[in-house]
Amino acid sequence: MSPETVQNIMEALGIMGKGMLGIFVVIGVIALIVYALTKLSSSKN
Repeated sequence: MSPETVQNIMEALGIMGKGMLGIFVVIGVIALIVYALTKLSSSKN
């Protein structure tokens, strides 16, 4: 493989890693919101 190909693969992996991190952060935020809403609604009952 040429150095240019390796460089392109490394750049693509970096972009993919940032995308995966973003997805996990959003899932975590949604999970925290759902947890908080569950706690708020159960305390009223």
